[in-house]
Amino acid sequence: MLTDSHCHITCNELYDELDDVLIRAKENRLGQMMIMCTNREEYERALPLHQNNPDLFKVAFGYYPGDVDKITEEDLAYLEKEARAGHLDVLGEIGLDYYWQSDNKPAQKALFERQIELANETNLPISIHMREATKDTLDLLQAKAKTPIIFHCFSGSKESMEIALKMNSLISFAGPITYKNNKTGPECVKACPIDRMLSETDSPYLSPVPKRGKRNEPANVAYTVAKIAELKDMDQSVVEETITSNFERLFHHPSFNKA
Repeated sequence: MLTDSHCHITCNELYDELDDVLIRAKENRLGQMMIMCTNREEYERALPLHQNNPDLFKVAFGYYPGDVDKITEEDLAYLEKEARAGHLDVLGEIGLDYYWQSDNKPAQKALFERQIELANETNLPISIHMREATKDTLDLLQAKAKTPIIFHCFSGSKESMEIALKMNSLISFAGPITYKNNKTGPECVKACPIDRMLSETDSPYLSPVPKRGKRNEPANVAYTVAKIAELKDMDQSVVEETITSNFERLFHHPSFNKA
């Protein structure tokens, strides 16, 4: 059974074709998917999917750093209400992104910290977006985070991964580890303990080889898992089972221990 720990299947690019997307996911042995929602519309589309099939779908909701200038107090109040009502499985994706915009660092940090605190108060794992902001992201997490952490689509160095692994965390790998010009990603896969690893698509983005350049979807996580097995020199069925177990462990905090 395959696990896609991060897919935006309720975004506009995939939602209109969701029935077909889910048929292909089933054909490719997808047993668990976490629907990532970055706004209220995506989240309200995800809720009935989860309610109708809770074994297949988990739901994550949080405000992405690139949207910091659009997030209102009303938006934050809505997120808090849903988190406190127990409707979320994960709070995210949240974090810092200095690649697209670096002139609003204080606002990004304030939004990030506020959402970490909400996760702490509601005992929710957090899914982290970290792009060109490694030090600030890790510093804030070390200072503030009290619940399990998923480092989504990890693209940092082996050294930063070692720091991340010292937290209560899982490292999630996506399509870029299959790219020929990506040297750091495969090195991190080789160095990451298999019991601290997740697989994801980040669909509709970051399609793995041989689908690179096309719109991504959960079925394609099979290519990423196959690459993980190749890089780890492990039987793919063992990799699949371990990643599934890691994902499930997120939702039972007492059995999720720090390294």
